Amino acid sequence: MSRRRLDGRGGASAGLLGDPQTPISPEPMEGVYELTGELGRGKFAVVRRCVEKATGKFAAKFIRKRRRGRDCRAEVTHEMAVLEMARSSARVVNLVAAYETDHDIILVLEYAAGGEIFDHCVSDELLPESQITRLIRQTLEGVHHLHQSNLVHLDLKPQNILLTSLSPLGDIKIVDFGLARRLGAVGELREILGTPEYVAPEILNYEPITTATDLWSVGVIAYMLVTGESPFAGDDKQETFLNVSQVSVDYSRDAFSRVSELAVDFIRKLLVKAPEDRPSAAECLSHPWLWQLCLSPDSMATRVIRERISGSKWAAPSEDPEDKENFLEAPHTKRFRLEEPPSADLC
Repeated sequence: MSRRRLDGRGGASAGLLGDPQTPISPEPMEGVYELTGELGRGKFAVVRRCVEKATGKFAAKFIRKRRRGRDCRAEVTHEMAVLEMARSSARVVNLVAAYETDHDIILVLEYAAGGEIFDHCVSDELLPESQITRLIRQTLEGVHHLHQSNLVHLDLKPQNILLTSLSPLGDIKIVDFGLARRLGAVGELREILGTPEYVAPEILNYEPITTATDLWSVGVIAYMLVTGESPFAGDDKQETFLNVSQVSVDYSRDAFSRVSELAVDFIRKLLVKAPEDRPSAAECLSHPWLWQLCLSPDSMATRVIRERISGSKWAAPSEDPEDKENFLEAPHTKRFRLEEPPSADLC
């Protein structure tokens, strides 16, 4: 749920949307909702569980209107507008209502009871690949929906992908659009923002942001889900940035001893330095890894996917005969351990 910039370049950010359609009520939200426990906290926002007295559970995100003496109301209303644009996607958390106090704007959001998929990256027992591919497919469906509207999330990470339920393992909901931007509004978009372990090399190099920037983060998330390790985390931010810039990824047998070759291929195709060499979200959805455990080898759907793959970025290259806001979180350690065991295997 964090909103972070790497440095202070520039003033007001490009790519922000205008006023949202959801009215912001000045009335106390306590008249409609009962606030209960805290769900998460960042430097400028707190998310609390709330119960609408007439219907049921929601999440209330309290976002400060002023930060470091600067009026940030436009950034909050931008986040609302992004959520409105993505409302038709089942993979994006739904904005229900908004309220305003002297210090905060409060977004009332759909409640995802299953917690973060990060919990499954740090568990002693990792999820089976059949579950992981389902979560990655759904994440890509949400990302593809955003990209069709020229929206980029720019802070995709396991902490910002929630689950509708824990047992059985539910569907995903993408959250925290505080760093999202709309591409194409004012020429090239260049900003230094994101979270260190998930940020793409072009962000660190202050190069143009594209939809491919989000796909790098999807590759990092996939790596973490299948290995339980963070591919770029160093002992400090500088080492993490160096690992990202050099695309220093461990594909050793130790890290991938229980991981399928197709999973490694999927990750390798996304964790490439040149954004133009990464497949789009739509192309990612045709990768055989995401479907291998759901389809029989000879099914019609499998044959269609194979036909799509041929000629796409997933196709094997032909052989050459000559040549066979500031980061505020401390980086995580390379190996995680914690939390809930996985639920039953689903496709």
